[in-house]
Amino acid sequence: MVSLCQHVGFLLGNKVKRRHSIFPFPLFQVLTKYIHKLGVSPAWSVTDVIGLEEDTLEWIPRPVKAFILLFPCSETYEKHRAEEHERVKEVQEQHPNDLFYMRQFTHNACGTVALIHSVANNKEVDIESGVLKNFLEKTASLSPEERGKALESDKEFTADHQALAQEGQTNAADHETVIHHFIALVNKEGTLYELDGRKSFPIKHGQTSEETFVKDAAKVCKEFMARDPNEVRFTVLALTAAQN
Repeated sequence: MVSLCQHVGFLLGNKVKRRHSIFPFPLFQVLTKYIHKLGVSPAWSVTDVIGLEEDTLEWIPRPVKAFILLFPCSETYEKHRAEEHERVKEVQEQHPNDLFYMRQFTHNACGTVALIHSVANNKEVDIESGVLKNFLEKTASLSPEERGKALESDKEFTADHQALAQEGQTNAADHETVIHHFIALVNKEGTLYELDGRKSFPIKHGQTSEETFVKDAAKVCKEFMARDPNEVRFTVLALTAAQN
């Protein structure tokens, strides 16, 4: 059975030749179809972020509610994740009570977790009755770890996830050795949060606002790229208002 992350590996391949550039593949269409299937209003969609400089950021449809960063799990990422864990554990940061954060316990749920983080932390994004709304309601009072376990056992989510992943099944097996990972960046009460289900805690990246969020999130994406300068397979997406 092919996972959404393996589908991503198929879509990415080795086609991105220039760092900080985005190859035009239909991943944003796949993820838009997925969130609509889960119950997100058609007024919202996932779109490509074609560049991280100010002029290209202006092309993103507004409003922008989340950035989604996709990258291969490298040794650099794992080393930084371990170091960051020790730092954040010592600080014991406080977070808003309604910040929806969940852990990810299997690699093939990465896209789903990032999309949940993107939608659940933006009350302006309408969710109709269905799989996602049911999941958010029944996990509202659970811990991040309990939410991760609940996703693993949610048969409705699993069915939709696997049905979508089948779109890339033909060639995805060729890329199973590369695990691509999704994270979400959101503005929660004026703080820019990195929500990565493989990390033990939400990560704060300083202050932000509705007006500066796109620029601030792009800066965080650039920091990921700067830590891994030899890696070219970065892709940036955004949860935005749907284009007419």
